[in-house]
Amino acid sequence: MLDALLKRPHRKTLLPYGKQWIEMEDIAAVVEVLKSDYVTQGPQIERFERVLARKVGASFGVAFCNGTAALHAACFAAGIGEGDEVITSPLTFLASSNCVLYMGGRPVFADVDPNTYNIDPLEIEQKISSRTKAIIPVDFTGQPAKMDRIKKIAKKHNLVIIEDAAHALGALYKGRPVGSLADMTMFSFHPVKHITTGEGGMIVTDNEAFYRRLLLFRNHGMTRDPQQLMKTDGPWYYEMQALGFNYRMTDLQAALGLVQLERLSDFVERRREIARRYNEFFSQLPGLIVPWQHTDTSSSWHLYVLRWAEDYFSADRKQIFEALRDEQIGVNVHYIPVYKQPYYQQIGYNQVTCRHAEAYYANAISIPIFPKMSDSDVEDVLAAIYRIYYRFSIK
Repeated sequence: MLDALLKRPHRKTLLPYGKQWIEMEDIAAVVEVLKSDYVTQGPQIERFERVLARKVGASFGVAFCNGTAALHAACFAAGIGEGDEVITSPLTFLASSNCVLYMGGRPVFADVDPNTYNIDPLEIEQKISSRTKAIIPVDFTGQPAKMDRIKKIAKKHNLVIIEDAAHALGALYKGRPVGSLADMTMFSFHPVKHITTGEGGMIVTDNEAFYRRLLLFRNHGMTRDPQQLMKTDGPWYYEMQALGFNYRMTDLQAALGLVQLERLSDFVERRREIARRYNEFFSQLPGLIVPWQHTDTSSSWHLYVLRWAEDYFSADRKQIFEALRDEQIGVNVHYIPVYKQPYYQQIGYNQVTCRHAEAYYANAISIPIFPKMSDSDVEDVLAAIYRIYYRFSIK
């Protein structure tokens, strides 16, 4: 079989690491909204919020124009302010910590577990100070963080948990859906995620006070709710009660999300099928480190990350990466530790070191995984990686 992979023809077109799956029913749902009275601020948004919240076991959902806006709103709802500290992972997209900066707070980076690449609860405890207000664990690649341990820490220190589950819609932790575990949980609907609304995000929560503050924040800090108004001049009356933003989702996006949500289980199962095929194959190749999965979790596999042990190969990560791109495999790297970014270096993070996160970053490569991949696409990935492995292996 391995010889056959070496002889398999090279791809002619680039296979991306992630991609949306749009069908005619998705298009029809958007067209129906375009023909309706509301293309934004209409009934589809509330319906999408209600259906998704119920699916993940939460009482409330609040949709936003993107996941970053949703995280910003969650920090507002949690009361993050000037001088407050929020502990999060360095292995994440910039939004997980930027949302704290937006509120005048300070992100504190705790190192990751070297096996799961998720934030390490022991590291969280070591980073807690009198200024700590919240924890933002990240469900990296789709594998949930150790939420039981994190919840115990949060309860002990009276901290809010904002779970960044941008990668983890459809994932389970100890049999419970992600979305039912934290004080607030953020999902992303970017095209490479499990379902898409083009751009979009949502916070789900069981806390009604958080829910009300999230609604306020996404709409300029403005409310028309009679129960929240300080006075009223008439039925037209509204009040701006906080400094919010225009972070609203449109009905066009929500309609697309509703149809996509109907196929979520199929999308996640296909990701798991591809991951099982990858695990089976790559486990045979010494020097390739496959993603380790904790027995308490069932990942929804937003990303599949292979690590290339340096002492097994004559090439470095950059050469391997470029060789795979030459094979038309759209590999990527997720992520550069956030504190390494020039902006963070300039604002006081130049002395921060998270050794496990940096060791991960030194040899990690994300390979394609998305539901619309055909079996032939999967075999193309295996063949390309085996060719590069065979070319550069020194053992």
